[in-house]
Amino acid sequence: MKTIIEPFKIKSVEPIRFTTKEERVKILENAGYNPFLIHADEVLIDLLTDSGTSAMSAKQWAGIMDGDESYAGSRSFYRFESVVKDITGDKFIIPTHQGRAAEKILFSIIGGQGKFIPNNTHFDTTRANIEFSGAEAVDLICEVGKHPEQRADFKGNMDVEKLEIFIKETGAENIPVVMITITNNSGGGQPVSMQNIKDVKEVCKKYNLPLFIDACRFAENAYFIKKREKGYENKSIKEICQEIFSYADGATMSAKKDGLVNIGGFLSLNDDELAIKCRNLLIVTEGFPTYGGLAGRDLEAVAQGLEEVMEESYLQYRIRSTEYLGDKITAANVPIIEPPGGHAIYIDAKRFLPNVPPNQYPGQSIACELYIEGGIRGVEIGSVMFGKYDKKTGALISPSMELVRLAIPRRVYTQSHIDYVAEVIIEVYKNRDKLKGYEITYEAPMLRHFTAKFKPVN
Repeated sequence: MKTIIEPFKIKSVEPIRFTTKEERVKILENAGYNPFLIHADEVLIDLLTDSGTSAMSAKQWAGIMDGDESYAGSRSFYRFESVVKDITGDKFIIPTHQGRAAEKILFSIIGGQGKFIPNNTHFDTTRANIEFSGAEAVDLICEVGKHPEQRADFKGNMDVEKLEIFIKETGAENIPVVMITITNNSGGGQPVSMQNIKDVKEVCKKYNLPLFIDACRFAENAYFIKKREKGYENKSIKEICQEIFSYADGATMSAKKDGLVNIGGFLSLNDDELAIKCRNLLIVTEGFPTYGGLAGRDLEAVAQGLEEVMEESYLQYRIRSTEYLGDKITAANVPIIEPPGGHAIYIDAKRFLPNVPPNQYPGQSIACELYIEGGIRGVEIGSVMFGKYDKKTGALISPSMELVRLAIPRRVYTQSHIDYVAEVIIEVYKNRDKLKGYEITYEAPMLRHFTAKFKPVN
């Protein structure tokens, strides 16, 4: 069957606002040509992020009503803790209000000047929290992961050989942790193979280094392993997830992704001493260890969502829906990261706008035009998000890829919404020669993409 049938019925709906093209031109100008600064009710299809934008299930909403709001010892925490322990196998579960809070706690303790933290590819908040501590975030993506047009099953893998070389050159004593992000968000939502996780773990064992998983999209990654990696085709998603975490010494997670909720996250650990330090800092910054900045109702919703996300029927629909959008636009020659990832389609801005140089932000140009043309909000992942300036010359240092991410919220949009998105992308691509670059008129010192303002290049 070619038709993608959503494995759910719609129980509640929310209206979306239609605007004219003329209105959108003015809205974008007032927002400083930054889609982050557009009011949500001025967006028709919001693909800015899949974080915290999922639709919750009836059982999750039931959990909202059933939440125990006790300050200490809430039964909602113990249900949450039980579910997370069952998946990760970790001894200590620390709830946080979202993933970056878990990162902030962890890196405040293990980071610092002179420290280096390798990953397949760090995403924005992970990198920012590492750098805020004074440490350096290092990306060691496999070679094929650097080439958007090349197809491979596991383009999110870490380059294990480069990892070992990096450890030898840097010194294991200067590396507090090695991380793997699943799926690899900055690298196109591409999955990491179980074999790669095993291989990274072996290197970590050799040099006595802990391995942590950035687990935002752990279930989506597990589904790719089931479908693409030999020996896992008959394993359940939960079994695959449990094996992934068995190779790790801890995890950070934003439950706003594969927790299918609007808020929440956690830090899971096995090291007793580190767990004590993290809990003590949690109390200062987030709250008591049995709520961690979350209401009891939110802990209930996360616990239920973590169980629902491992249902194979849901994951089949989820991955196929993303693939469907990728197939439609590549049929019209729109360049994307191939093959489509789990949670988003990533337009390759370098090939889409070859005449717009990185210092004029081709991804930002495409993101702005998608909003003008059809009210679609996406996000640039390129020189705006990850660009740095040379300390001596002030010249822009660009990342290897210039992308526009269109992240699909979970259980929110139907196939007709996605058909519309494809039509808008194809229309923008047909008229790509009319697009201009942008220059930055304001930027913050860190995570500038959230609040930066731009103007078109004349």
